[in-house]
Amino acid sequence: MVPSGAPVPPGGEPKWIALPPGLLKVRRLMLVVWLGLLTLAAGLVPGLLAGPGWAAFALLPLALLVWGWVMLERNWRSWRYAERSDDLLISRGVLWRRETVVPYGRMQLVEVTSGPLERHFGLASVQLHTAAAATDATIPGLVPEEAERLRDRLTELGEARSAGL
Repeated sequence: MVPSGAPVPPGGEPKWIALPPGLLKVRRLMLVVWLGLLTLAAGLVPGLLAGPGWAAFALLPLALLVWGWVMLERNWRSWRYAERSDDLLISRGVLWRRETVVPYGRMQLVEVTSGPLERHFGLASVQLHTAAAATDATIPGLVPEEAERLRDRLTELGEARSAGL
């Protein structure tokens, strides 16, 4: 992960910041829990009711678990964000890349959220709200200190930029 620094001057290349690996661990844990239970149910229920040959149905969720394991890492690697002098860039997506540009002056609310599972693994998300709902953005899986730093910085920049409106 690249530490964030001063905003990039206009026309300069932004310093992209990757998400911490804790988010990947949480998502993989959820995948294993849910598909592990589904694999168990898909193998036990048909195996006990219709015979041992029907327990092969457990291979479907197991294959999905293996595929999901790989895809979660690809998705996690695609997430990144960059602070520029006038806006925040958020980029994500494997097949369909999506880049969101949120001007500091358009931000109305910046909040840090952390559910029970996120708190347990030391993660938080930053949610950005703007006047147009289509430009609302989220940066998931940040370390709480970075989430709070980003919230404070974006709030400060948003107040400074909106003063001229």
